[in-house]
Amino acid sequence: MLAHLRTKAQFDAVFAGRLIASTPHFALHYVAQPALAVGAVIPKRWARRAVTRNTIKRQVYAVSHAMAAHVNVGHYVVRLRMEFSRKDFPSATSDPLKQAVRVQLHSLWTKVAKAAPNVATP
Repeated sequence: MLAHLRTKAQFDAVFAGRLIASTPHFALHYVAQPALAVGAVIPKRWARRAVTRNTIKRQVYAVSHAMAAHVNVGHYVVRLRMEFSRKDFPSATSDPLKQAVRVQLHSLWTKVAKAAPNVATP
């Protein structure tokens, strides 16, 4: 079962860990913990509209749940580090935006899964 990080202390602990993977728009932070949990940080600076931030968070959690069986146990935080261009994605919650987010998130988690020595991949 994949839990969600909820408290500031949990997020701070993960940010004190290390950056383990990145894509043009996302960074993935990790700290070893006895349970598997994921959090998402989507700053207003990079996603102005609440509907866009919520859409990106939903995609983060959906891809994280799908990849959970392939990564080491611990706490992970996915952080948006660059804006998705409003010229390319004028709608706040369009299917092309969702697809672009999913592609990058899948790439991010695939990098981590390949580097996970403790997990047997099916």
